[in-house]
Amino acid sequence: MLRRNECLVFCLVILFCFVATTCVRAEDSAGSLSADDIRSYQEGVKLDGATRALYNAITNNSVNSLSLNRELVRSDDGLFSDVIKTKGVTDQKESGRCWIFSAMNVLRPAVIEKYNLDAFELSQNYLAFWDKLEKANCFLEFAVELSDRDILDREWELQLKTPLPEGGWWGFVVELVEKYGVVPKDAMPETQSSDHTKTMQQVLESKLRANALALRKMKQSGKSMAEIRAEKNKMLAETYKILVLTLGEPPREFQWRYKDKDEKVSALKTYTPKKFYRDFVGGDLSQYVCLVNDPSQSYRKHFQLQRTRSLYDGRDMHYVNLEVGDLKSITAKSICDKQPVWFAADVNNGEDREKGIMAADVRDYQSLFGMRWETSKADRFLLRDLGANHAMTFLGVDLRDGKPVKWLVENSWGKDKGKEGKWTMYDSFFNENVFCVIVRKAYVPNDVLVAFSEKPVALPPWYPMSEALR
Repeated sequence: MLRRNECLVFCLVILFCFVATTCVRAEDSAGSLSADDIRSYQEGVKLDGATRALYNAITNNSVNSLSLNRELVRSDDGLFSDVIKTKGVTDQKESGRCWIFSAMNVLRPAVIEKYNLDAFELSQNYLAFWDKLEKANCFLEFAVELSDRDILDREWELQLKTPLPEGGWWGFVVELVEKYGVVPKDAMPETQSSDHTKTMQQVLESKLRANALALRKMKQSGKSMAEIRAEKNKMLAETYKILVLTLGEPPREFQWRYKDKDEKVSALKTYTPKKFYRDFVGGDLSQYVCLVNDPSQSYRKHFQLQRTRSLYDGRDMHYVNLEVGDLKSITAKSICDKQPVWFAADVNNGEDREKGIMAADVRDYQSLFGMRWETSKADRFLLRDLGANHAMTFLGVDLRDGKPVKWLVENSWGKDKGKEGKWTMYDSFFNENVFCVIVRKAYVPNDVLVAFSEKPVALPPWYPMSEALR
């Protein structure tokens, strides 16, 4: 039995624990929702008058339809002062290959004009095939490099989350074309899996994660790099087989001819993919540079995103950061000289697919709900509320007094979206949503080109701009 003193001490300990626990609970609950909080919210919403009308309208209709800017839609005339002619509309369907489609759309107009064609399309599937194989190799090499780190390391997490990313940018296309060439669409047409990539992606990524774990264990157990790479090549051979079975086998050599608008049929020729690019398509892709508008970083500086390459022996994405006005000026010069421009933007904010309009004020959600919140482009970018999530092609600009008012955009969502596959982008959308343009060096000021020769500032793989590549 406890003595009186022991009993007193025991009671004091129990009392102390109770008080301490109560204080901790009180401190922890300070930020929780109380019954009084909920009651105040309920009392703050009075369904009377205008609020009831809004309640009825919003619950019975699409928020996007109710917030559509009718004045903007009414004033949209679809006219542009400078337009690059092209024919046909491409469709990436249910795939993340917009960056490949946009790049091929940059090359198409010159080919159509040069050979007097009704339409022409390069095989996006061909480049996507090699992109996936190269990215698989890159992922497995990164897995070996990171094998000494904890599996919960931030870079490991990033790699494992998207071992075979569908996203990309112009630089990936350049390296793929230089290494593998290109082929016309009918030399490697689309397949069910190229049009609808979800299941193929799941299969390949599951396999690659298992492969990465096996290579990680080999490295940790002290196996030589020769042994590890021999095993990696067996894994990639299996990946290649899956790609062949889903996307088709890329041609090593093919015969091809074309018919022009005057019904003349060309001679049948034999090409390799690299010869086809060199002899039929042409163009020096090294003459293009990447310009970005990231208002959260210093301007006129060279930046590079770590671990963003798709070819293991390729280069990580790099660019010079400029003010948005510089991007617009350079882009307009290119278009006026009949040179299409590849660009990347956020299409989750400010676009209407039915009307084919992109504008910062195409919808007004804040007025619809009767409240305001203000954030800058830089803030929204860093908060992940905004990012470069889609690549398209500029084909036109409407200049008034030398300044752009709106832009003609070629998309890759087929002719049923937008205005038969094309969009009108207003200058407000460019300001707030465009992040990256690819232009020829000839239209870029010398001081900007000089910046590319400077050692780039390294940004981590999880920097927001990297999201566009995944």
